[in-house]
Amino acid sequence: MRKGNRKNKKSTKKGKPAILKQYSRIPRGFRSVTPYLVINGASKAIEFSKNAFGARKLGVATLPDGKILHARVKIGDSIVMMSDEFPGSETTSPPSVGSSIVTLHIYSKNVDKLWQRAVRAGAKVVMPIENQFWGERYGKLLDPFGHNWSLSMSVKMTPKEMKTKRENAMNMFAQA
Repeated sequence: MRKGNRKNKKSTKKGKPAILKQYSRIPRGFRSVTPYLVINGASKAIEFSKNAFGARKLGVATLPDGKILHARVKIGDSIVMMSDEFPGSETTSPPSVGSSIVTLHIYSKNVDKLWQRAVRAGAKVVMPIENQFWGERYGKLLDPFGHNWSLSMSVKMTPKEMKTKRENAMNMFAQA
C-alpha cells in the first residue's frame, strides 16, 4: 500500500472507515431555495442591488459580447443568482412578458433605512411602507428591471392597533 492511501483507510472505533472531509451537495452559502432572475441588463441590476440592498457581488461569468451568462450576489445572508435575457430562451425578463408574477422578500432590522436606500437607487413604490395588521412594517417596490420586492421587519403593535388595521384592510378588500 502506498503511503498516500493510508490516510484514507483510517477507521473509527467500530472498524468502519472514517469520513475525512464532510461533503455537502448544497454549495456553501446557499439556502434550500435560491431565486434566479432573468434580467434585461443584468450588469446594471447588479449595481442596483448593491446600491439598493447592500448586495455583495460574489461572481460573474460574462460572454465575449459583455452579456452576463451567470452572476451571484449576496443580499444579507441570501444569494440571488441572475443572468441577462437571451433570445430564444424559455426564461425571459419581466418586461418581455409584461410583468413579474414573483415577489422577492427581504427582512431587515432597519426596514425604513433599507426602504429609503432602495428608493434612492431607483426602485418605484408599489405599496407604501407602513405597519400592517400582521405585526410587520411592510411595503412593496418595483425595481428598474421589472422585479417586485417587498421589505419588512417585525414591529410591536398593540392588539387594538392590529385589530383596527385588520378591519380597515378587510373593508378595503371587500370594496375592491
